[in-house]
Amino acid sequence: MPDTSLATDLRVAVARLSRTLRAQKVDASMTDGQFSALARLHREGAMTLAELSRQDGVTPPSMTKSIAVLVDRGLVSKVDHGDDRRKVLLAATPAGATFVEETRRRRDDWLSPRLTTLTATERRTLAEATEIMRRLSQQ
Repeated sequence: MPDTSLATDLRVAVARLSRTLRAQKVDASMTDGQFSALARLHREGAMTLAELSRQDGVTPPSMTKSIAVLVDRGLVSKVDHGDDRRKVLLAATPAGATFVEETRRRRDDWLSPRLTTLTATERRTLAEATEIMRRLSQQ
């Protein structure tokens, strides 16, 4: 029988930490979905709406709404797809890249001092747990 106590404790702890880290954005009015799309474009480069929707696991209509906000804010640009004139490529603008990098810096700045309060043994345990959690998220 699975250990539901561990599952519950882990789920709650991860959700709380994730919620707190997600709040460390440059602009709190940006949704998590919008930030996810912007960060993916920054990290992986230009792609079509269909590719971005598939990789982020959302429907194209939902992604269209997120991208419209990002384009309006000057964080994402639309450029012609070289091979198919019916398609456009979405790309993070320099302002979009700055937004992503600043948000990542803020999140690291929130977390790093908290990690320094841990013992060396706790940090090693957390490093091991991080790898385990990465594997769990890929199953």
